[in-house]
Amino acid sequence: MDKLAVVILNWNGCELLEKYLPSVLKYSSIPEVSVYVIDNGSKDESINILNKKFPVVKIIKLQENFGFAGGYNKGLEQISAKYFVLLNSDVEVTDGWITPIISLLDSNENIAACQPKIKSYINKNEFEYAGAAGGYIDKYGFAFCRGRLFNVFEKDNGQYNSLSNIFWATGACLFIRSELYFKVGGLDFDFFAHMEEIDLCWRLNSRGYRIVYEPKSEVYHLGGATLSKTNPHKTFLNFRNNLYLLYKNIPEGKLFKVLFTRMVLDGVAAIKFLLSLEYKNFWAVFRAHVNFYTSIKKFKHRRIENLNEMKVKEHSTIYNNSIVMDFFFRKKKYFSDLPFNP
Repeated sequence: MDKLAVVILNWNGCELLEKYLPSVLKYSSIPEVSVYVIDNGSKDESINILNKKFPVVKIIKLQENFGFAGGYNKGLEQISAKYFVLLNSDVEVTDGWITPIISLLDSNENIAACQPKIKSYINKNEFEYAGAAGGYIDKYGFAFCRGRLFNVFEKDNGQYNSLSNIFWATGACLFIRSELYFKVGGLDFDFFAHMEEIDLCWRLNSRGYRIVYEPKSEVYHLGGATLSKTNPHKTFLNFRNNLYLLYKNIPEGKLFKVLFTRMVLDGVAAIKFLLSLEYKNFWAVFRAHVNFYTSIKKFKHRRIENLNEMKVKEHSTIYNNSIVMDFFFRKKKYFSDLPFNP
């Protein structure tokens, strides 16, 4: 069994593999580390390129596209390692990116998952959208990061160079104990893509484990390689999955109030799309709510399971205010502006 499996999920991403795999192989060639590609039923030249140009990579071929969650779940079942790192195919890693996080996990069994510092591949002095310097949510389930609030990106001036507890670690580069990954049920297949790592981390948090940001490890993420931020299907997935996330994980006594507030806030977002003539995104928000409310029964048993396993109900890494109100109305554009010290 390997100490670490670096696992990349691929779907028709042969160009990304050619561009970013060299850095992964160069800086992962250390003892007890293997690199895998789980192929989600690609129809392009991905498999041929892997066989010809990267023969050291271990390939797990799936017959169809099971999405981010399903693809990883099915692929990871076939890998034996103490730790996994789920790595996006559009990430450039750096020298020494593995050692600090593995040392951290080895030193404290209560740490379930970690992420490195995530910076932009395009603007390498800025933090990147998906993860930045560690992820959090507010009390209504809206996700944000140190170094990135909505569409405002901070430059990396060393302001987040300390080890920190976070609420969620990005799926773009997620180090996690394999035993705990399977113990809590892995990524939720019904999310398909987007926010499934937040759901996974919430389950780990609620069972008393820590999620940590380790800035001594640093990677660069291109981002938007599968779906752009303005894609209506991504809008649908983000709004719907955020409702799934809340329903599955919020403790008893808080759910109705939070869902009602989200219905109002999401309605405002939909109207904004409409006024901006973004009709497909407006419709995506509406469909997300319809899909969620018609799917509640399917998720009820998962909510019950989470409540039964819940050891911690209050989390210092959940922001007990509205990040939407702070950002858009109180004009708090940077993490340091928030009255929040997790």
